[in-house]
Amino acid sequence: MRDTNKVFHLAIPCKDLDETVDFYEKLGCRLARRYHDRVTFDFFGDQVVCHLNPDKIDPAPKMYPRHFGVTFLNREEFDQALEHATTNELPFFQELMVRFPGKKEEHVTFFLIDPANNLLEFKYYHDEGMVY
Repeated sequence: MRDTNKVFHLAIPCKDLDETVDFYEKLGCRLARRYHDRVTFDFFGDQVVCHLNPDKIDPAPKMYPRHFGVTFLNREEFDQALEHATTNELPFFQELMVRFPGKKEEHVTFFLIDPANNLLEFKYYHDEGMVY
């Protein structure tokens, strides 16, 4: 995890708390708190809260414009995340691919889909200067 004095917070809907906990724990996220209507995770050093709200699930998610995830600064950590997702048989929305090949902003990426159809992107830029 990164050294920081801030933690990014994201709240998203979920349809079932048990399957949500199972998915995010298999992803390697630590369950921080659980209540009757939400669960909070340490999501790679940030806070993701999944609120029970089955009526707000996107039935047909698309990668753009709505997704969230992690941009790794270390290729080894990116590869470990990919291996972890594969080993734990997490559902891929988009398999590993290269975006913008041959350009300065070239990066590798993959997308997972959680049980509530939230899309998670994991990526690594070859040129760290292109992260922002």
